[in-house]
Amino acid sequence: MWPNNLLESIESKESAEEFRPVIQEFKDLIENDPTIYMFFHQMFSQIPNEPQFDRDPNGNLQVRDHLTMLRCFNEIMTSAPEYQEGLILAGCPFNAILNWPMGTPSGISAFLNEKVNAQVGKMLKEWAKFLGSPESRYVLTNSPEGGWFGPAALTQKQMNNFDKIFICQPSEPYHGFKSWDNFFTRELRDGARPIEAPDDDRFIINACESAPYSLRKNVQERDLFWIKGEPYSIKHMLAGDSFTPLFVKGTVYQAFLDILSYHRWHSPVSGRLVKAYIQPGAYFSQSVTAGFDEAAPNGSQAYLTEVATRAILFIEADNPDIGLVCFMAVGMAEVSSCDIRVPIGQHVKKGEQLGMFHFGGSTHCLIFRKGVDPIFDLPCEPGSDASIIPVNRAIAYVPPRKINAKL
Repeated sequence: MWPNNLLESIESKESAEEFRPVIQEFKDLIENDPTIYMFFHQMFSQIPNEPQFDRDPNGNLQVRDHLTMLRCFNEIMTSAPEYQEGLILAGCPFNAILNWPMGTPSGISAFLNEKVNAQVGKMLKEWAKFLGSPESRYVLTNSPEGGWFGPAALTQKQMNNFDKIFICQPSEPYHGFKSWDNFFTRELRDGARPIEAPDDDRFIINACESAPYSLRKNVQERDLFWIKGEPYSIKHMLAGDSFTPLFVKGTVYQAFLDILSYHRWHSPVSGRLVKAYIQPGAYFSQSVTAGFDEAAPNGSQAYLTEVATRAILFIEADNPDIGLVCFMAVGMAEVSSCDIRVPIGQHVKKGEQLGMFHFGGSTHCLIFRKGVDPIFDLPCEPGSDASIIPVNRAIAYVPPRKINAKL
């Protein structure tokens, strides 16, 4: 139904239909706060009046005002993402509607506003409840192109051999999944993604099923993360955490998960979880330099490590040559539900589950402290067109430190 049929659906209804309470609150916020009212008018008027912006990146009619936006949001609240081949923003219906507006100057300002983000967060949490209900699973089989288990979806690399790779019940309705969220957070079958070098603490594995996006060394404590090139700003990434000084001039590896990917996180090393928390942040924010990114905010992934909602986990590796390492799970657009599943103080083995994302595409980072120089072995160059690396595959090696022997 996204969002071409969605627009047809709401246009066929009475214009005075009631909004759900969370959407009515959003409407009241926009229309009663003069600054926010201005932002939400200007963000739509600032979309260029050119043919390529008449439709969103998925080829559907572009929403052009805040009331139509809210009516679409209202309809989405009881709908789950449908699979449609070739959709750039499959699984992210809110993002599809906002893709062009969020790239305007007013859109960038609006989605950094604390009041706006609080209301968006409330809306997304309510939507998440629906995605966790049995009513949301209809799209797994009964939607365009046969749903998420239709032939078009199952030919995609991330979905290939689905029944053999993921825990499911192919003979049962909806493959045994109880909801859309249950499908999205699916688990691997034993042995589907073997852990490379499980007993060799020198090797670091891929924490997610993800494509390399960026690899930077000598990252600074503070940097201009919003400019072209998106340098990492450690103090802002870690929200001023007391561990921040350890990672200044260290290394950041970042990788991207798309909608079809496996979305659980695994520990990159064996060690003890010494600290873990969710850092609240902005929704639908993108870098000023990204412009009108057709898959926003994919081109702003490094920028999002400083401003988006994210889970920050610090693991003291068993290997002292690695020491404290940070795993950061970063929500993108409506992907704000970062779910930590390991208690602080627990020892985790390399490849053990740490948590998961709920719905949409997302990104993650491994952050290494100063003095640790991982030697990365990636099958492709980091970037927006990189190939996906399986979770649990070794991606880096930390050689033992040289100790000067006394004569």
